[in-house]
Amino acid sequence: MNAVTETAAAEPVSGVEIFVPLAKLKKSPRNARKVPHGEAAIVALAASIQHKGLIQNLVIEPEVKEDGTPTGYYLVTAGEGRRLAMLLRVKRKQIKKSEAVRCWLDTANDPAEISLDENVTRTPMHPADQFERFRELSESKGYGAEEIGARFGVSASVVKQRLRLGAVSPKLLQVYREDGLTLDQLMAFAITEDHARQEQVFESLHHNREPWIIRRDMTASNVPATDRRAVFVGADAYVEAGGNIIRDLFSEDRGGFFEDAGLLDMLAVEKLREIAGEVQAEGWKWAEAYIDYPHANGFRRFYPEPVALSDEDETRLEALSTEHDALAEGYSSYDEMPEDLAEKLEGLSDEIDAISAKRSAYDPKVIANGGVFVILNHDGTARIERGFVRPEDEALADPQPEDEPEGEVVSSGGEDEDEGGDEQAEDEQEAEEEEPGKPISDSLIRDLSAHRTLALRVALGERPDLAVVALTHTLTAQLFYSYAEAGCLEVRPTATPLGSHADGIDDTPLAARASEAHEAWAERMPRDVADLWGFIVGLDDAKRLALLAHCASRTVNALRLPWDRKPRSLQTADRLASALGLDMAKDWTPTVDSYLGRVTKAHIVEAVTEGVSEDAACRIADMKKPDMAQAAEQLLAGTGWLPATLRTTQPEPKAIEADAVNTGDADQPSAVEATETGAEDEADQPYAVAAE
Repeated sequence: MNAVTETAAAEPVSGVEIFVPLAKLKKSPRNARKVPHGEAAIVALAASIQHKGLIQNLVIEPEVKEDGTPTGYYLVTAGEGRRLAMLLRVKRKQIKKSEAVRCWLDTANDPAEISLDENVTRTPMHPADQFERFRELSESKGYGAEEIGARFGVSASVVKQRLRLGAVSPKLLQVYREDGLTLDQLMAFAITEDHARQEQVFESLHHNREPWIIRRDMTASNVPATDRRAVFVGADAYVEAGGNIIRDLFSEDRGGFFEDAGLLDMLAVEKLREIAGEVQAEGWKWAEAYIDYPHANGFRRFYPEPVALSDEDETRLEALSTEHDALAEGYSSYDEMPEDLAEKLEGLSDEIDAISAKRSAYDPKVIANGGVFVILNHDGTARIERGFVRPEDEALADPQPEDEPEGEVVSSGGEDEDEGGDEQAEDEQEAEEEEPGKPISDSLIRDLSAHRTLALRVALGERPDLAVVALTHTLTAQLFYSYAEAGCLEVRPTATPLGSHADGIDDTPLAARASEAHEAWAERMPRDVADLWGFIVGLDDAKRLALLAHCASRTVNALRLPWDRKPRSLQTADRLASALGLDMAKDWTPTVDSYLGRVTKAHIVEAVTEGVSEDAACRIADMKKPDMAQAAEQLLAGTGWLPATLRTTQPEPKAIEADAVNTGDADQPSAVEATETGAEDEADQPYAVAAE
């Protein structure tokens, strides 16, 4: 049947193919599809029509008025999506509204039934067939992902995914067609185009066919991009050397998988050797590169020796530390700071570290006769371990020991020697404490003191006898001396929340113990406060003291806050901790989050030196800050090391014995009373606790 071009109102003749201007086509009110086409579908139809023309006619009927007179327009019975796609092309200025559209005029059938029929009586193509047809377009016509996407109105990334699925083994595609695999499972196999590997993994699968298991097995012989070797070498260098990176187009692969592990190892060793050559230029006799640390090297190791800083460096270091602290005041991390301030502080920190590094140096003999291991660290960075000396070079590298003074006897024991050693240790410790350096931040002091306050609360709640002493001290200080801040018990009472001072403290085991104790007492309390007096009177002495201890423990405040200076209260808190024998090591451990990641490298080295050994500290001294903190956390685990803020001094000897308390003159103040009310300053008095 010949097609005609509509120029005027068409006669209601059915079964004729006509060309109608796009502007004269309208949506039919009897279209069965009430949910409109999605935007993506219209875009895809527009792309298809642009590249291939209108493949399927629109089915139309004449629009008529109530009296049966034609309006000159046509209602689209089937093909509304194609009409909207052509209107989109008009909007894109690809065609005009006068564009002639090929239509099929049908007035014999019910328009609503035609619309329904078009959407119901059809079978969509199986996805596997679509994947293979996309691949055929790519291989037979040379279309790239962008070209195919443009012709079908989909993104290039979607095309790449379909091309990858079309490249899966035909055997597995057939299993997918037969519903033996889900689409997610097929996508897992598509991580590589190796058909043999795909079929091998498929045959080895058992009842568990989770996509992540398939991906794991498909890449078992490959190296993930997050591996330290891949991070160290880099994707660009690996590809430039001829390596191939497998990419997973259907999930987050974090950089893909490096296919050639042997090539990756070779490139990593070559890069480590380049670094070793640079380090050897410092004057070392040799430098060797390894991916893994050679634990069985058997070489003796020497460490840097302390070196005094020059006056110029000391002055510069003090100025840098002061400037750094002033700028960092009020911030707990670089993330909270403005970008320009964070950059400036990082620069100051780097300069502080550079000057601090001058405090130690290797003996020239060790450098001249020793060597260096350059090892690949866990995070993909090079780790440099200096100071190793081979057995044949030990005599040359070992600094000559100083001659003992003539006539002096070296003893390995004895009281005098011990005392001298203690004095020397104290002098060294005092000198170390006086060395300039960046102090611990105020925010960390708050954090640590919050943990200590919580521990003091729990410990005091378990010692009613000392709770009485602490409470008596606090009340006496306020009533007799007007020193409201001299006691560490906030007896008004005030229970200061600690959650705002130390993040996560409310979720700790100590916090759970404190809450359990409080809830246990709350359950026993009378409902009406008028009955509370009778309840307390009815308790025996032990239970009443236990309740007093609990109430007193809730008021402990040993927080160290930069805006709230209270030296006498903190001094009393220290005495209370000593009397309780508080051991924070049972409830607090130094981790990256709790301490090590929030202090300088110098503080980390100091912690490892005190908690483990000087040798252990030297081993991590050259690490980057994040690596050093992680290594220190492992080294300090289980050692019981605590920062100074959390330490408890040993309890002082009790000043009085039990019989003296029992037989003393009632009119005379006891030793405790004398200490509390003496004319001398409290800080100069020994701390005494009455014996039970």
